[in-house]
Amino acid sequence: MTIQIQPRIDAADDILTAEALRFVEDLHREFDTRRRELLLARQLRREQVARTGRLDFLAETAHIRKADWQVASAPSALEDRRVEITGPASPAKMAINALNSEARVWLADLEDASSPTWENVVEGIRNLRDAARGTLAYTSPAGKAYALRTDVNRPTVVTRPRGWHLSESHVHIDGERASASLVDFGLHFFHTARQLIANGHGPYYYLPKLESHREARLWNDVFVHAQDALGIPQGTIRATVLIETIPAAFEMDEILYELRDHASGLNAGRWDYLFSLIKVFRDQGEAFALPDRADVAMTAPFMRAYTELLVKTCHRRGAVAMGGMAAFVPNRNDVEATKAAFDKVRADKTREAGDGFDGSWVAHPDLVPICREVFDEVLGDRPNQLDRQRPEVSVTAEELLDVASASGSATELGLRTNLAVAVTYTAVWLSGNGAVAINNLMEDAATAEISRSQIWQQLRTGTTLADTGEQVTADLVQRLLAEEVAKIAAGVSDADFEEFYQPAARLISQICLDDEYVDFLTLPAYELLIDSTSAKVDA
Repeated sequence: MTIQIQPRIDAADDILTAEALRFVEDLHREFDTRRRELLLARQLRREQVARTGRLDFLAETAHIRKADWQVASAPSALEDRRVEITGPASPAKMAINALNSEARVWLADLEDASSPTWENVVEGIRNLRDAARGTLAYTSPAGKAYALRTDVNRPTVVTRPRGWHLSESHVHIDGERASASLVDFGLHFFHTARQLIANGHGPYYYLPKLESHREARLWNDVFVHAQDALGIPQGTIRATVLIETIPAAFEMDEILYELRDHASGLNAGRWDYLFSLIKVFRDQGEAFALPDRADVAMTAPFMRAYTELLVKTCHRRGAVAMGGMAAFVPNRNDVEATKAAFDKVRADKTREAGDGFDGSWVAHPDLVPICREVFDEVLGDRPNQLDRQRPEVSVTAEELLDVASASGSATELGLRTNLAVAVTYTAVWLSGNGAVAINNLMEDAATAEISRSQIWQQLRTGTTLADTGEQVTADLVQRLLAEEVAKIAAGVSDADFEEFYQPAARLISQICLDDEYVDFLTLPAYELLIDSTSAKVDA
């Protein structure tokens, strides 16, 4: 075995067993070359968009879109998904709170809501293993005990591994970093699959950041290989794909087709979708310039086109359509703000249920009853609304790309918010936490990506801010960044500011001001995370 783990973690031997590592190594040898080829294909496609300014439905797969076929029937545990709560699998306290939330599904997030420190990666897998066994528990340093409730039906767990673009610096095979996707999936599947099958629900996965049906095909081949390797019947794994990139929006049918024996549904990953629009069409000028993030409503015509196409595609193929994140976080010290947040969540979920979605996401346990109530009103005793076929929906490429149809404007307040969110989230991520509440919104990597991408875009298009009349320039960004960082510094300790917030501010300044666009914020941030962790180990 040529797999190397660096550094070793105390008390990780139960997860990093020789058998589990051999399984991960086998996945790497079988699939990592294809993964790297597909990442190169992403670059080539992006270059084509830069030249043509276009994306369209694929001519070579038109026969798949026209043909009558359906995905495999859903297992009983995935028939009713009217409310799903999202959150990291580590720390244990947050995992337990999600499992006690009375949601139908818990999206156990190893990706955007998780900071990929090696301790978090290993602990997340352990927590999911213990959750499957029903033994997950935690006692805080203050002595408060957290345990799984026995008086409620716990959510079905759907685990989200990291995306194809990410590597795992602590796992090297033949001297190369392993795929973070294969590490997450491999360790999780090896340690939980048989227990989850015995429990009657799993193993199930959410697949993030896909950009093509060929990437879905790779996941399907990983599933087939993994099931054979552990002697598990084919089709046991079920996957829900996040349609959170603009290229994937043009290949929804094809993605479901590639995964048809393992597919469960599609999800409207709205925040990453906006980030992807900016990234892919960053050379196209003002036609793809978004207003302030807070102004981009799901009722914007181009977002309506995206979500209605997703519902129609899913239901035609017998797959569930999952709505997007309600990111509002209740503030129990501010009754009015909490009421306003609840009203916004109710309106958002009412629109989704009315459009035919089968369920939706929330980020906080207090929002579970609202989402459930809204979908109860539409579904009643039915597990879903797959019978709503939406034949009236017909979406063109032009409608999906009509970003200019969004109302709203770019403002200095929006620019300041983007700078503050990008720095604060990156700092918290560097400290080991992957999700943080900022201004009563749960921010994760996706929202940080939108924030820094909008800044980069506004600099390149010379956006004029509606509230001040100023043009967005490098000098303006640097001045506002310094002011926002000063505000942040006033609210954190000197030690935390020096260790996390200053590096975060330098990184955000660099990637926003650079002429070359950085594809993912988490790529350079991960190198900072590694350096910081290594320095602590050396010390």
